[in-house]
Amino acid sequence: MLMARRLLNRHPGKIARFYLGLLPFIVLIVLYAAASAMRLADNPADKLLPSFTALGEGIARVAFRADPRTGSVLLWADTAASLMRIGIGLTVATLLALLVGIANGILPYVRAGLSPLVAVISMIPPMAVLPILFIIFGLDELSKVVLIVIGVAPCLMRNLQARVQEMPGEQLIKAQTLGASSWQIIVRVVLPQMLPRLIESVRLSLGPAWLFLISAEAIAADVGLGYRIFLVRRYLAMDVILPYVAWITFLALLCDLGLRLLNRTLFPWLDAGRRSA
Repeated sequence: MLMARRLLNRHPGKIARFYLGLLPFIVLIVLYAAASAMRLADNPADKLLPSFTALGEGIARVAFRADPRTGSVLLWADTAASLMRIGIGLTVATLLALLVGIANGILPYVRAGLSPLVAVISMIPPMAVLPILFIIFGLDELSKVVLIVIGVAPCLMRNLQARVQEMPGEQLIKAQTLGASSWQIIVRVVLPQMLPRLIESVRLSLGPAWLFLISAEAIAADVGLGYRIFLVRRYLAMDVILPYVAWITFLALLCDLGLRLLNRTLFPWLDAGRRSA
């Protein structure tokens, strides 16, 4: 009876979880509205915390009206450019992590040769090599994609290698006893178990990937979400900056939800195993 009363044993229902999750956002919105009202009352021309009306006008300007200079709708043009860059970067990083991570985890000779190199590369601050990437690859798309790959792939490789090495040794011994070759063990035993874990690692890498993308776009780009934010900051256009930040957050959330749904659809056994554990 005493155990049931402890907070760690009390679980909210679905409706309670929904409202508890919604509550912090409501509090933040109310606090913003109050702070904005106070600043605008003191100075109606204040740009730091624009009113919701000003934010709505800023959204309409960038999302629904064609830019007179370029003829395109800025928000959607920036979104398309940024999504293309981060999509290519994450895809390349994931494929490299799958190849190198599994090889390092399952093949001792490969691990002896590549694991130290991957460990060293993962310690290099990606933003420190951004000027080098611009010099080598120029200011076009390739340098931005390479930055995402350098920033994300080594950590994915190390994580996947650790996951492979955590596999029960009995599985590998049984597969070898049944006559499986190294390639068959990798494809039929290791790969099916590592794919969902790799997707989980990519989910955790979405934040850093967006950080590298926004940073690269802010320095050298003529279109993109990061480029637009740093372009309008000189005018203190918070009515554009805040919606863009919210939009980037929403896109990252959609990517996270998409990867989670992909994992649940392709590998339902993983979620079931966690519940049973």
